[in-house]
Amino acid sequence: MSPFVFLDRDGTLVRDRGYVHRIEDYELLPGVPQALRKLAKAGFRLVIVTNQSGIGRGYFTAEDFERFQAHLVGDLGRHGVQVVRTYHCPHRPAEGCGCRKPATGLLERAQRELGADLAASWVIGDSEGDAELARRAGCCGAVLLGSSADTAATESVQQAPDLEAAAAIVIRRAAEPEPS
Repeated sequence: MSPFVFLDRDGTLVRDRGYVHRIEDYELLPGVPQALRKLAKAGFRLVIVTNQSGIGRGYFTAEDFERFQAHLVGDLGRHGVQVVRTYHCPHRPAEGCGCRKPATGLLERAQRELGADLAASWVIGDSEGDAELARRAGCCGAVLLGSSADTAATESVQQAPDLEAAAAIVIRRAAEPEPS
């Protein structure tokens, strides 16, 4: 079992332009490769978990998503970052599936398929749904990015202005001794 950082995609790794799926709209956010390298160096495996209801709504195809995702993972690879896997939910919110964040289906798959130690893992994202995902899955905590995060910082949910600051929080918290 390994500790993971589960990363939201749109608004966390790439600029969220709304239903992002075209490579010409690809824009990696500043500091992302550096932050991810630090997390990996600290012993975390990296997995992207993303809701992609644009597929279910017919705005783009699963192939469009896969093409964009391959571009993102390839770009990160060129920056020395290994993303272990991407898990996505293609369903619309009203479908009530078990894989749409904040439901825990995507993290449960990572636990089953990759040996993710959810109790030693973190979620980093830009919405309350990402924090709720961490809570429901029993992760150590979550870090929400940017000013859009409405959640007040707590012991299990932190706030950070960007991914570099979020990585620093996760690394610092992971190094803290367990309470006795």
